[in-house]
Amino acid sequence: MSNTISGKNLLRPTGLQCKNLQEYLKSRPPEILNKLYHNPPICLAVFRELPVIAKHYVMRLLFVEQSVPQAVIASWCSKLHFEEHQKVVAILNELNVWKEASIPGGLPGWILNTTFKKNLKIVLLGGGKPWTMSNQLETDSKPRDVAFLDSYALERWECVLHYMVGSQQQEGISADAVRILLHAGLMKRDEADGSPVITQAGFQFLLLETAAQVWYFILQYLDTIEARGLDLVECLTFLFQLNFSTLGKDYSTEGMSEGLLTFLQHLREFGLVYQRKRKAGRFYPTRLALNIATGQNKPLSRDPQKEGYIVVETNYRVYAYTNSNLQVALLGLFCEMLYRFPNLVVSILTRDSVRQALKSGITAAQIIGNMLTVK
Repeated sequence: MSNTISGKNLLRPTGLQCKNLQEYLKSRPPEILNKLYHNPPICLAVFRELPVIAKHYVMRLLFVEQSVPQAVIASWCSKLHFEEHQKVVAILNELNVWKEASIPGGLPGWILNTTFKKNLKIVLLGGGKPWTMSNQLETDSKPRDVAFLDSYALERWECVLHYMVGSQQQEGISADAVRILLHAGLMKRDEADGSPVITQAGFQFLLLETAAQVWYFILQYLDTIEARGLDLVECLTFLFQLNFSTLGKDYSTEGMSEGLLTFLQHLREFGLVYQRKRKAGRFYPTRLALNIATGQNKPLSRDPQKEGYIVVETNYRVYAYTNSNLQVALLGLFCEMLYRFPNLVVSILTRDSVRQALKSGITAAQIIGNMLTVK
């Protein structure tokens, strides 16, 4: 008897807390949010992630120059959806999109954040200074197409994932990237030799979709950004400019600050941008940058989580039909490898391999979950 498992149906993580854009911004102090709202791409990113009712409220208030009674705004929503209305009010409050303001007569009202309103209008209606990376460039003598950028992004990101599972790759990752993995709790120092080893959270991280992995990793990077001497608002603004860029189009680095150029090099290492040389005056955003924080996960070519399937037998043998080195390395975290063929790996669950996985922080439930079909 055996269980057949689709490669895309590996255990879905439940314990790793990955904030979405709203949750991340809610955790920022009001003064940081006000600085962020001076940048149109941030305003657009926040607006498009709002619940439908919240978008409705913002659009109705966008051209109103005075506060509107809270009772009037509540009347815009059916009483059947009063709970949703209360949740929306809390969200707009926490994001500092609007604020409470009294109106003549002492009635409580709401009014949109002036900075947010101004820059959202620029996004929706045009006007003001260009908010996208619009510097003109000469034609690239060696242009990069979408297929190349997808391949490059996947290769760079897989370097991080391969490092986490301990597979031997020709190209490693920087000490800076290792520090982020340790800071995020995705890896820890081994008590015996001090080398980084994967944690339970790291194992769950490997089972996330690629877009969610990148977003989580970038959030951990942003936690350390001020310690690096970089400006959080400047880097976040650039990140969301990338989010609204065009795949396959090159952009100029002219006018970037030293801090932003440093940030660009970090994004380059993680596969979010392609740059031929550090001093090249142009760069290409990749699909990883365009997908960030949007919840979209259009797969890159050769996405390892979309290949192959697994057969688990009652004698503890595990057959993985895959060409992916990363998928094989993931199995190797809790299985002993026996044979490897061009598109097939044969492994076995042993007492020692499971003990080593448990010692690394991987739980029994996670191991079992990889052997079961997940609906």
